[in-house]
This record gives sequence, structure tokens and C-alpha cells, in this order.
Amino acid sequence: MNQVPSPRLPASLLSALLLLPLAAAPLQAQTVPTQRPRWLHRLFAASSDAPTTPSPVEVAQTTSGPASTPAAPAPPTSAPPTPAATQQPSTTPAQTPAQTPPAGQAAPNSPQIDEPVTTLQVQVNEVNLIFTVIDKHGKFITGLKRENFGLLDDGRPPLAVLRFTQQTNLPLRVGIMLDTSSSIRQRFQFEQDSAIEFLLQILHLNDRAFVEGFDIETDVAQDFTNNVDLLNQGIRKLRPGGGTALFDALYKTCKDQMLPLQETGAVRRALILVSDGDDNYSRVQESDAIKMCQRADTIVYTISTNISPSKDKGDDVLKAISDATGGQAFYPVKLEDVAVGFRNIEEELRSQYHLVYRPTDLKMDGSFRTIYLQANDPRYKVRAQKGYFSPRPPQ
Repeated sequence: MNQVPSPRLPASLLSALLLLPLAAAPLQAQTVPTQRPRWLHRLFAASSDAPTTPSPVEVAQTTSGPASTPAAPAPPTSAPPTPAATQQPSTTPAQTPAQTPPAGQAAPNSPQIDEPVTTLQVQVNEVNLIFTVIDKHGKFITGLKRENFGLLDDGRPPLAVLRFTQQTNLPLRVGIMLDTSSSIRQRFQFEQDSAIEFLLQILHLNDRAFVEGFDIETDVAQDFTNNVDLLNQGIRKLRPGGGTALFDALYKTCKDQMLPLQETGAVRRALILVSDGDDNYSRVQESDAIKMCQRADTIVYTISTNISPSKDKGDDVLKAISDATGGQAFYPVKLEDVAVGFRNIEEELRSQYHLVYRPTDLKMDGSFRTIYLQANDPRYKVRAQKGYFSPRPPQ
């Protein structure tokens, strides 16, 4: 007797794109609903009663460790279950371990007691992802909602989306890295002026920045501060001369300046690298420098000082570094365009999205996990880091 197979979604469709656990708010004008296959509409319908923000139970679970099961609505995993199967069985068991708080905590009768969860951040089981959306003309797209995106972390959808913010105002931790090798001597003063103007425009009350020059060694002329006068003085102290150890400088800067940052909440970490991209002195490889940027969760924007009509190998190096970290490379065609590159970076930093999610099956082994984030509307391109390194267990 022939058996009638039970209906289930093809695995190829699920692996291609699994949407975030989202509310079924109407899509904005920027999206094209007709381009989405029918099964995506069914997934939205299955979560139509889901809240658009994390529930108190979901917030409480961020303090209970990876052993907790996320509260409703549960994200799709191997197949999209019915709404009833998704919500009711998962809430009751998940609440049981959460009712016994750790020593020193108040009773969990009121969910508000667990709201200050910023101390967990990425080091436990949350990922803070900063990203930008542009159209085919390079114009920044703002105002999108989280249902306008799809995400895979290490090939799997996240367990839960904890926060989604448009045009984030997270504090900025930015470093200006100026190439001070002999090859840029004639352009150096203009680069200094452009960097100072950038810092004057970008730094707000809770932001901090540092400035450094590099040739065969790095010279941190001014460490992290909010004082633009001190940053100005630091930039003016830099003098060009010597070879270029670009990869060494990038590796050391992320390791010594960005990685040790101790913050009580999420911040945006960015480096502005002004160089021709030609390296003739480094001991570390380009891939090592990129990995250190990813370990430090740092976006790198690069501004090429090569103003010749044709691109060279150094321009390709700058693009590879920016692409891997979620930044962008700028190629001035004349000296005045260096300042334009700084202004474009300033605009991008004010047009970013902030996504906080809990990844599925996060192993505390220090391994690299890939991030695949895209907009549902094919007219838009998402620029985000390619991945991150999972935390290692405490020693």
C-alpha cells in the first residue's frame, strides 16, 4: 500500500533563508511582497500574534544561561510547526527553571527584576550586530523593520531576536589610523585636516576616539578621549617617514586598543584606515589582521590615498579588509575627495541598524561562526560583518 507522505517544507527552501522570529506587521513600501514565495507568507501567518518586542519571559531568559528554552514565539528550526505547537508547549517548561533565581536575586514574580541584562552582552550568548542597508545607487536605506530581513548564524536561524533598533545611537568607539609612511608625504597635511574635521562632526557626549600613525611601527598619538582638542593635537604631532607595515598596525591596533575595551553596554567599534594599502614590512598576514578585527568586533572603513586613475593591489587589500568587517572602502580620484570619504563614513555611522540576537547551538570554543544577513527586497544590499568568533569558556 502506498503511503501518503506528510506535508513538510523542502529542506532546500528552509536552508536558503529562514526569517527572524518576527511580528507580522505590514511590510513597508520598500519591500516587494509578490517576490516572496508562498511558504514565506505562511511563516508570517504562523507568527501573526507574536509581539514585536521581546516579552518579559524572553528578557528573563537572557539571565538564565544557554540551558533555557526561548519563550514564544519560537523561531523556525527544521520545519515550521503550527502556532499552537510553537507557543503553548514551550512556555510552561521554559518557565520552570526560571522560577528559581540564583542566590542574591529577588523573587521572579515580577519580570521587571530581570530587565537590566546589559552585563551579559556577547560574552555569554548574545550577538550584537551593527549593519547598514544601501540601494543599488549606494544610498542609505533607513526605516526598515526586522521583518524585512532574513538571518542565518553559522547556517542556522537564531534562537531569539532580543532587540532591533533603527538608526542606532549606540556610543561610538572610533580610531583614526593614518599611514605616515614616506609614500604619502605630499598628501599628509590634507589627510590630517580631513580627520580633524571628521572628529569634530562625529563625536557626541558618550563617544570616544583615539588617533595613531603607522609606518613600520604604530604611534598612538592620543589614546581614547572625548576631548577633540587633545585629538587635534595628537593628529598634528604625527610626522610621515619610513616603510609601511599595514597588517602589523591593524593587527596590533585591534588587539591593544579595541579588544581590551570593557563596556557595560553595547557600543559601535570602528576604525578609519587612511592608507594606500601597500604593505612592505609586516610580519603578520592580511588574513591574520582581518581575524583580529573580527575578534574585536570592529568595523573597518578604508580611505585610499592612491589618487591615480587606475586601481592597484593596495586598493584591493583595502577593499578586502572593509568587506570582511562590514565596512566600506573609498577611492578618491583627487586629493579633495579624501574629505568626502570621511563625510560618507560619518553619514553611514548615523544610518546603521542594531540587531541583538541569541544564536542557535552556540559552542564556547572560540570557533568562527559565519553571519548571513540579507534584505527580503532584492533592491537592497546589506553590509555587515561576515562572522565572529564565539567566546571561549572562562579559564
